[in-house]
Amino acid sequence: MPNKLNGKRIAILATDGVEQVELTEPRKALDAAGAKTELVSPAKGKLQAWRHQDKGDQFPVDVELDAANPSNYDALLLPGGVANPDQLRTMPKAVHFVKSFFDEGKPVAAICHAPWMLAEAGVVHGKTLTSWPSLQTDLKNAGAKWVDREVVEDDGLVTSRKPDDLPAFNQKMVEVFSEASEHEAQPVGPARTHHRS
Repeated sequence: MPNKLNGKRIAILATDGVEQVELTEPRKALDAAGAKTELVSPAKGKLQAWRHQDKGDQFPVDVELDAANPSNYDALLLPGGVANPDQLRTMPKAVHFVKSFFDEGKPVAAICHAPWMLAEAGVVHGKTLTSWPSLQTDLKNAGAKWVDREVVEDDGLVTSRKPDDLPAFNQKMVEVFSEASEHEAQPVGPARTHHRS
């Protein structure tokens, strides 16, 4: 739905080796919902995307990782591709960037191999999620409950397995990101009660 995310800034953390369609399709969905998306990356100037085993297009980096402040963003998107999260998880700044969204209670969406970053950041313990199947042992070892489903949402974390899941992933991501925005907009007062489901 258009304008659901008006005025919201969404960080997309990725580097060389990102799976192109997992960068472009979710970004399109966020932009269409009115969000301002910014590609955050340690890559200088542009990053090189891939289409499975082949080189894809290059994309301009909006904010260099060194200069990126998680507090400036309302939510985080983590696209997959094998090389992309495998490089990012070796970079303390990238891991800290991801962890900060969880520390601040902001929603995060991660697809395919991207949940490797969640395991590295130590934020999956007790959460139900999915990913590319080869990551399930790593995620279980990090304390997550891994399930084989098209899209999973657990307390503001949206995950999917692969590019085929993108339609469901994009829809759930926009929904969860906009719900988080609505919660922030509601005044907290004595008349408001919390019901935990």
